[in-house]
Amino acid sequence: MPSLKRPTLPRVALLTLLLALLPTAALADDGAAGNMVWLATAAALVFLMQAGFALLESGMSRAKNALNVVMKNYMDVCIGTVIFWALGYGLMFGASHGWYGTDQFMIGAADSDTYGMLLFQTMFAATAVTIASGAMAERTRFGAYLVGAVVITGLIYPVFGSWVWNDNGWLATMGFIDFAGSSVVHSVGAWCALAGILVLGPRLGRFDDQGRPREIRGHNLTLVALGGFILWFGWFGFNGGSTLEASTDIGLILLNTQLAAAAGACGSMLLAVTTRRPILLTETVNGSIAGLVAITAGADSMLPPFALLSGFIGGILCSLSMHTLLRLRLDDVVGAVSAHGIAGVWGTLAAGLFLAGDMFNMQVVMVQVIGILACFVWTFFSALLMYGLIALLMGLRAPSLHEQRGLDLSEHAEIGYPEFPSENTAYTAERAAAMEGRA
Repeated sequence: MPSLKRPTLPRVALLTLLLALLPTAALADDGAAGNMVWLATAAALVFLMQAGFALLESGMSRAKNALNVVMKNYMDVCIGTVIFWALGYGLMFGASHGWYGTDQFMIGAADSDTYGMLLFQTMFAATAVTIASGAMAERTRFGAYLVGAVVITGLIYPVFGSWVWNDNGWLATMGFIDFAGSSVVHSVGAWCALAGILVLGPRLGRFDDQGRPREIRGHNLTLVALGGFILWFGWFGFNGGSTLEASTDIGLILLNTQLAAAAGACGSMLLAVTTRRPILLTETVNGSIAGLVAITAGADSMLPPFALLSGFIGGILCSLSMHTLLRLRLDDVVGAVSAHGIAGVWGTLAAGLFLAGDMFNMQVVMVQVIGILACFVWTFFSALLMYGLIALLMGLRAPSLHEQRGLDLSEHAEIGYPEFPSENTAYTAERAAAMEGRA
């Protein structure tokens, strides 16, 4: 029977060291797993925002276009996911010399952190591209809109995103502050929307011969309110998840998010009261969204009183901007340019003005202004060129007959509210084609 050897001193020291390291390694594993759970949860919350956009935009549109609006939102996330995986993520987060990434396209085998990051950032890309959907509602051809969504997700959004969120991006190296994307996500989406409505023109009958706006009301304000609530809920993942880890910073970030959203709605409502205008649900919901957009850039770097102030001003600016766009005869069906663009500009500026511990530092503010201008110049003009080419090559605007009949039938050969027509005959693709003389 072999005798057991007595452990030597070096072996005892090695065993002691291993035992000491085991709890540390276990804690590290727990920490990494916790971070990934939070990131995945946040990604799911941001994904839910697509449902919020679909409900809000559909409710603000007429019933004859409800299905078309939902279809655009649905396909935004589907096409956006594929294009961002194939091209956008690499342009945004690949190895960069300051302007765009050059690797990490069509990611296959990678580490778990990369998988989680790709999932989370995909939801952001889908959010950016769907902002244009509501602004361009009720008169845009479905296929042409999707071509635009491909270019925004695969080129326009990730290139600007690489300037800010890639460690080597030229705005990032200047110290530009945009924590969760007041500019990167929301202003990019809004400037694309502005270019889209400029190329499209207003809906039929939106303005009279003297350019005065006519009211075209949405068909379901309950959906608008429900969409607003869902967007608000999803924003906790949007801002909270941008920590990219389960840290104690989330408490301040989510509190700031809540305060800004509530203050945005209050600001919009107070403006209506002081100017003796009706307190509209649509403007109030947009005010809360503007408050959320306004806090997104500085959610992690502002103290709560300034988060509240940022949201409050964002809500007021949103309402003022919506009325200004109407005076300019720009038809933004859901107020996306105001809620995401103007509030995004203000929020990016506020992140520099109200930076905790270094408030009103003009050097910081100037960097923010440079980033705001860079976002507008790149996004607006590239989107304007894109939509102009789409209009020239394949047609961006639906024919007038289709617009009058409703895009549900013309673009999809089915309708969202089949009980509305007087006839009981179901709409089919064959019937829709025959009605247009395409059979």
